[in-house]
Amino acid sequence: MFKRKLKALEFQSESPFDCEDDNQFRNLVLWLEEQKIRHYKIEDRDLLRKTESPDWNKGFEKYRNDLGCPISSNKRKEEVDWLLSYAVRLEYTDEVGRYKDVKKEAASTPPSTPLEWIDVQSDDFKAGVFRLAKMLNVTPHPDHLVTLKAISKLVVTRLNPEAIAKPETVVITGVEFPLEEADSGLEESGDPSVRHAIRVLRLLYLQDLRQLQTNVNETIVALQGITADPRTDTAIGRVGI
Repeated sequence: MFKRKLKALEFQSESPFDCEDDNQFRNLVLWLEEQKIRHYKIEDRDLLRKTESPDWNKGFEKYRNDLGCPISSNKRKEEVDWLLSYAVRLEYTDEVGRYKDVKKEAASTPPSTPLEWIDVQSDDFKAGVFRLAKMLNVTPHPDHLVTLKAISKLVVTRLNPEAIAKPETVVITGVEFPLEEADSGLEESGDPSVRHAIRVLRLLYLQDLRQLQTNVNETIVALQGITADPRTDTAIGRVGI
């Protein structure tokens, strides 16, 4: 999952990088600091250079915090991915002129938007979706695209500018509804899991109907605003639009 970022940073290695290998992980962190990130002064990098030291992990934790790394799970894959992304961003910032004229090879049908260049089936993209789901407390689905759809719905409904300005308009309040007391509308199944799924689907369906009714009402109001505001055309001697 790190292949493209390592290649972009021109990292050379005789064998494929394995972040779970302590020696490879520590040497990569040191290489990134020495060659790309350069957050510390040269004399302050001694602890990271002692890759065999039992205190190396403490030094890395301090280094990670000094960089402002938001990863707090202590999962190496996430830490490495963040460090590589950070280094790539610094590399681009330092040499904007070198990269600004680089163009992706033209495809037979040019994309209409930059998003069409994204490989949504790549490991990097999948990992990013699941990291974002974790940050937003969205339950991940085995299909990362379903997870992405759930994230999109949350962002659109709960994190839009209006919702952030007036959170009381989107935060659900009131007494919790006991799901087991909901009427499924169908003949009850003997399987508790099936009964639970039916009730959930019925409530979601009712929510969709409620939203549809809201949209219909808004459309009616908009149409009434038009029909109740006639314009007079004196040229043809009649009232109307």
